[in-house]
This record gives sequence, structure tokens and C-alpha cells, in this order.
Amino acid sequence: MPLRIMDAEALALALDRLAMQVLEKHSADDALMLVGIERRGADLARRLVKLLEQKSGRPVPIGTLDINLYRDDWTSLVGMPVIGQSDIPGSVDEKNIVLIDDVLFSGRTVRAALNALLDYGRPHKVELLVLIDRGHRELPIQADFVGKEIETRRDEHIDVSLAERDGEDAVDLSTR
Repeated sequence: MPLRIMDAEALALALDRLAMQVLEKHSADDALMLVGIERRGADLARRLVKLLEQKSGRPVPIGTLDINLYRDDWTSLVGMPVIGQSDIPGSVDEKNIVLIDDVLFSGRTVRAALNALLDYGRPHKVELLVLIDRGHRELPIQADFVGKEIETRRDEHIDVSLAERDGEDAVDLSTR
């Protein structure tokens, strides 16, 4: 039986707090661009852009990044990887990118995303925003903005559900 870590209200509060932290750091930043890692990272990025635009009154460019070709485990996956589409609006050169994902675990997804992002140019800076940081890093990667840190065991799993994709907003912890 999964343990509910965040309900819809807690998730909304975390996103609002994350938006405020990004604004605090980038309030007058015309070079800011959010880039969400497909799938749920992209969903979170779309929500954060709306919050940032409401709070700042300025448009914030947003992109999405499919990292499947950059994964270091695609040869061990069952079947062929499903390749999606990235959508980066213009050049990332000299941009301050906030890369967004739902869960930070080993760091390998972020490494793949950085490799994919660099194919679009050379950003001035890349920061990482995650909804959940569950630890167990295998690479030296750390988030700059974190919605919630949850200590987990390696045999546990974090499931992020988002209304636009899953019908509800929630974060659950389960054992495999």
C-alpha cells in the first residue's frame, strides 16, 4: 500500500514556493528560460511558467526536452526506447536555464538532460529544479531548487501523479 507523501494541496504549495524561489533569484532576468524534462518535468515546467508569469507580469520562455537518446541505460531497456520530441524555443546560448524534473534520484536523468540541452547551444548557466529529491546519487548532481526532500531506501519508489497526465495531483512512496 503506497504512502501518500503529498496531496494536491501540498503539491500546489510546493510549486508556489518553488516559483517564488526562482523569482527571488531571477526577478529581473531577461535571459531566464525554463526547460522541462519530458514527461512530468515538462508538465511541472508548464505549471511553473504560469505561476512565474502571474507573479512577475512578464512572459517566461519554456521548452521541453526528450532525453531518451541520451540515456545511458537505453541498451538495457526491454524493447526499443520510445523517442519523443524536444521543443526548445530558439537558442539557449547565454540563457539562464532552469531545468525541471519531477524526481531526483541517481542523477543519470539530469546528466542525460544536460547532454541533450548542450546540443542546442551553450547556456550561460543551468540550474536544476526538482519537485522531490530522494537521495541516492550516483553522479555529483545537486538540485538548486527542491520542493521536498524525502529520505528513501533504494527498494522504495516515488510516484508523482499530475492531474494533466494522471487525473490527480499526488506524490506517493511505495516499496517495489
